[in-house]
Amino acid sequence: MSTTSTNTSIVPCQIKRLAGNADSPLPAYQSEHAAGMDVHAFLSENVTIEPGKIVLVPTGFAIAVPEGYEAQLRPRSGLACKFGVTLPNCTGTIDADYRGEVKVALINLGESPFTVEPGMRICQMIVKEVPKCVWQEVDELSDTVRGSGGFGHTGH
Repeated sequence: MSTTSTNTSIVPCQIKRLAGNADSPLPAYQSEHAAGMDVHAFLSENVTIEPGKIVLVPTGFAIAVPEGYEAQLRPRSGLACKFGVTLPNCTGTIDADYRGEVKVALINLGESPFTVEPGMRICQMIVKEVPKCVWQEVDELSDTVRGSGGFGHTGH
């Protein structure tokens, strides 16, 4: 039995370079099995993020995510581990009806200023299917072992 799998799920997404962005890299997978596409900063000059501050970084592109999908912006592990730079909302969502420029909020949780350079890889983007939820209001919910135990309830 083979342990190799082939991802046959391909989702066509439209992308538009914005004015002044003729050559900067578009989001791209950096390896054959990468889950996310690296997203690059579209800047004309360096931008410094002071410790504890948030900066909105432009990407120079807009996308049309297909209906029933979202694009998720996720932190790059290298920036987070080495410099404390991450996304303040953990995962940013680009909805299927948004057509503006994709911008990335970055926060510096480190102790030193961090410089974002033009073309720097600043986050990852993943396009995921999003099923719609339809609420079914009930008088009682089914019982589970956990029940209503909240944060830290399992002891971990």
